[in-house]
Amino acid sequence: MTQDLIETIDAGVATLTMNRPQVRNALSRAMLLALAEALPRLAADPQVRVVVLTGAGRAFCSGGDVKGFAKALASGEEPMAFDQRVFDLRMRMDVARLLHEMPKPTLAVIPGPAAGAGLSLALACDLRIAADDAKLTTAFSKVGLSGDFGGSYFLSHLVGASRAREMYFTARVVLGSQALQWGLVDRTVAFEQLAQSAADFARELASLPTVAVGYMKKNLNVAQRGSLSDVLDSEAIHMIRTFETADHKGAAVAFVEKRAPVFYGR
Repeated sequence: MTQDLIETIDAGVATLTMNRPQVRNALSRAMLLALAEALPRLAADPQVRVVVLTGAGRAFCSGGDVKGFAKALASGEEPMAFDQRVFDLRMRMDVARLLHEMPKPTLAVIPGPAAGAGLSLALACDLRIAADDAKLTTAFSKVGLSGDFGGSYFLSHLVGASRAREMYFTARVVLGSQALQWGLVDRTVAFEQLAQSAADFARELASLPTVAVGYMKKNLNVAQRGSLSDVLDSEAIHMIRTFETADHKGAAVAFVEKRAPVFYGR
């Protein structure tokens, strides 16, 4: 276990808090290893119906630990071979895929700066709620880096190719209110209201038919990269699977009886 990532579960909502507030929750190896362990486990836990990713204090995540990078360079230590470094980074970056593909809704709660790989992780989540003064930036060009953790993919799909290029090339800072207009986040509120609004949002997501939402994610992910035929195939398979769920059967009865359905995630 590491204190760099704090995990709590309450009423179907699993919250993962990146916990290095002294460095604006910059990513550490221990934090990424903990995320890589937690996400598949929470995805498989039937008691968990939504996963929230957030940061401690007034930041979401400032990305890679640039001070740590500089310290390693100054130490004169011999780095790993190039191919090994690529493999090591690629394995750590898989947490973005886990957030994007896990069969449960994922929600990024952004109290403050989300930069570099931190922004990429927020974009990997299904939905985002941010403080209206939160600062979002790719940041990579400021330190002569090209970007990682899937940000190129997620940003291009969310805001389009041209705006994604502008954000990557210039590393411009986008405030929460403008991020809402651009489609980078789904909701913004004052920082003082963020905790309550995020909790309400998470509970709303946890009340949904979890199995159906998981299949919706699969369909939507296919739609991002596949043809119409691929999407129709995916929708047909998953529609029939959801016909078989207890949530659908209960909701059908509730519809006939003209009352609101209650979903149990099965």
